[in-house]
Amino acid sequence: MTEIKCLTIDELKTVLVEMGEKPFRAGQIFKWLHQGVESFEEMSDLSKALRARLAERFALTVPRIVRKQVSRVDGTVKYLWQLRDGACVESVLMHYAHGVSVCVSTQVGCRMGCRFCASGLNGLERHLSAGEILDEVLFMQKDSGQPVSNIVLMGTGEPLDNYDNVLRFLQLVSCPGGIQIGQRHISLSTSGLADKIEQLADEHLQITLSVSLHAPDDETRAAIMPVDTAYPIDRLLRACRYYFDTTGRRISYEYMMARDTTDRPWQAERLARLLRGRPAHVNLIPLNEVAESPLRPSRPETVRRFQQALEKHGVTATVRRRLGPDIDAACGQLRRRAMQQGTAG
Repeated sequence: MTEIKCLTIDELKTVLVEMGEKPFRAGQIFKWLHQGVESFEEMSDLSKALRARLAERFALTVPRIVRKQVSRVDGTVKYLWQLRDGACVESVLMHYAHGVSVCVSTQVGCRMGCRFCASGLNGLERHLSAGEILDEVLFMQKDSGQPVSNIVLMGTGEPLDNYDNVLRFLQLVSCPGGIQIGQRHISLSTSGLADKIEQLADEHLQITLSVSLHAPDDETRAAIMPVDTAYPIDRLLRACRYYFDTTGRRISYEYMMARDTTDRPWQAERLARLLRGRPAHVNLIPLNEVAESPLRPSRPETVRRFQQALEKHGVTATVRRRLGPDIDAACGQLRRRAMQQGTAG
């Protein structure tokens, strides 16, 4: 059955006309879907007959909360959702001065194999549909009772490896008639699929692109991110240049700080040389430890020196504030622990 949340308003209009219904009903249905209804019966301004026909024709996805952890430190909330087929994904809700931000997953598992991430330890199981990604936003908003103002596609999975579904999600979540979160309030993080970055540039979206660089040299980067073998740094930066030239949108480069691996002084100098003169921002990310990885976090003083070295060369750099340190808030950790305990698919 077709997942009804994957359809745009125009597609819903077309279907309704085929069903002999008035096309204006599409707006009503779309609004209900974006309120997080859990059955067609909740759509009270539709006739009982239409609700029954919709239930016969379409699947209405409703994720179930398997686990929910709330940080005592900063109120960050981590969700483990069970999907229609029993598979599980994670999402995170974070509080900032500017409002509520959510971090959502785009795949069940991940095939990128980054050495510092728990998300891909069991490989890729499947892509999430556009409606399932949307569900993460809708049901975090519904459970928390707080409107979401910003979305980050940085949870489990590589968004550009699920390109078509992610693109449709971006269309649905920003569409008038729904929760309508503007694209300038949405960030997409990629491990560096250069060809997909160029394809995304040609979409002329207004989202913020974050690229996981994590090392300034191919030897180090390939050792921790296998994607570097297919898309070395020079190729990746050419794609990033194309993205900026095409969209005019500044790119944020994510850089993971791992002790004695990515945080050495010469690496700060090389990173500065790579990015000097580019419209770029570097986000230094203290490593979240994963039991299965030998990598360890950089010392705070090392992170500060690294940041200062970049800024000395005119490269803007900030250190990401670590949220939810007491609730497995890093990607994949909660799902991984639940899988080991036999409570997650």
